[in-house]
Amino acid sequence: VQLQASGGGMVQAGNSLELSCTTSERTFSHNVMGWFRQAPGKEREFVAAITWSSGSTFYAESVKGRFFATKENVKYTVYLLMNSLKPDDTAVYYCAAGEGYAPHYSWDYKYWGQGTQVTVSS
Repeated sequence: VQLQASGGGMVQAGNSLELSCTTSERTFSHNVMGWFRQAPGKEREFVAAITWSSGSTFYAESVKGRFFATKENVKYTVYLLMNSLKPDDTAVYYCAAGEGYAPHYSWDYKYWGQGTQVTVSS
């Protein structure tokens, strides 16, 4: 399974950005697509996830109400709409494919994309 993330960039605080991630295939063993981020000097952290089957979504508390995960099954693509961006959201964002037993945890994800940089200026 190959993942290709895109859509990162530099924006001012308060603005929006949408990331997308296309997977080469969608299998029942990888039912969840997750978004993680890693800021300089910090550990990678969970941001959001969405399941292919039902569209169930999961969010970190820090982004709840601001970030929204969506999907287009026919395009094998998931999106992360990021609203009201803050400088603390600055990080490299990764998409990943996992089984869905524990969407908040990186160990659930077997395949990872290359990451896309998001920079939010104040």
